Amino acid sequence: MCRSCGAIVGAGEPQCAVCGAPTASHPAATQTTRPADRETIRFARAILDRPYKFTIIFLIANFFVFLLMWESSGMNSQSIWQGFPEPVLATYGAKLNYLINRPYYQWWRFVTPIFIHINLPHVLINMYSLWMVGPYVEKLYGSAKFVVFWVLTGIAGVVASYLTVRPNLAGSSLGRFLFKSDDLPSAGASGALFGLVGVLFIFGIKFRRELPEGFKRAFGTGMLPIIVINLVIGFVGRGFIDNAAHLGGLLAGAALALAVEYRRPGERSSIAAIWKVLRAVSLIVVVLSFYKVVRNFNRPVPPSAQQLADARLQTRLNFVLAMDLLQDQVTRLVHNKDATEVEAVVQRALQTPAPDSRAAELRDRLMDILTRSAAARGNPQQLEKLDAEYQAWEKDYGEWVKGATNGD
Repeated sequence: MCRSCGAIVGAGEPQCAVCGAPTASHPAATQTTRPADRETIRFARAILDRPYKFTIIFLIANFFVFLLMWESSGMNSQSIWQGFPEPVLATYGAKLNYLINRPYYQWWRFVTPIFIHINLPHVLINMYSLWMVGPYVEKLYGSAKFVVFWVLTGIAGVVASYLTVRPNLAGSSLGRFLFKSDDLPSAGASGALFGLVGVLFIFGIKFRRELPEGFKRAFGTGMLPIIVINLVIGFVGRGFIDNAAHLGGLLAGAALALAVEYRRPGERSSIAAIWKVLRAVSLIVVVLSFYKVVRNFNRPVPPSAQQLADARLQTRLNFVLAMDLLQDQVTRLVHNKDATEVEAVVQRALQTPAPDSRAAELRDRLMDILTRSAAARGNPQQLEKLDAEYQAWEKDYGEWVKGATNGD
């Protein structure tokens, strides 16, 4: 560790990469060291001595929510690795456009996704990234601004994800990189993390002539490889990685760094007080959002339009299957005089919900034909008459099936 500024120095390094101070009390004569800059040492000490308590608080909060979600998922290994069930994600506040839209207006889903994750690898990767990037931003800007940056860029990422659910634009490879074809649960701290990267990127560019050498290498253009690598990963994983949230957070972080005036440690108290108020507002928004999650925790999550359509389709399929069995039984009665399964088939048809009133009417007509066919097994004339009724019923049933299919 550097004696001048407190930065960590690699083993065998002759001088600190941050402030330039020599690392040994008597450097070897053959080693060439640049003189330590007093202003650089002062800057580095002021930054590195700052606490990063909210980075740790956010780490703990994310892991705590993750454990709660795991408990709600049954604490099995499958959910922790493959992903929590969709109802659990929705209950804990994942972003779902249809729940944010009318008539539900669950606005808190713009905030809560910042603190929830899909599975164990997801939370580990994001929290490792927070541990690597968060302390730099919090030390440079202070805890108050760090909290505001985290919440605002996280919300910006969720908003970007919300705006890019556009099935008509998700056809090409580039389209799938940015747009989503389905309104699936979206969650994770990635948008806020990209926001912090955007802050450091702009910070390094704005103050590239003033920063100590070590800080120049870490920030500004030094962040470009991180940004590019993550965008490449996002392109490869398009379809399940929410790249819109990443880009939304990145751009929001860059905009904040451009707009927010940076002051070295010891800034004016009036400026610091404003940021403390903004930090309090940001934390209140987070707490209020999770309060809304708790209020709605035991209420069933309303189904989406797609889920309703799938349920209607399944109801129709079940009904058609039951009707097929009834039709088969009518044919066996009329032609083979076989009534061995009539009771079981009728019972199944009664237990199968009808998709609509017309379907219920058709079912009742066919059951009536089946019942009368069973009673008329010894009467060929009656069976012939019932067969004619059955032919008419088949025509009506075919028209209903055609209409139900076109309705999808």
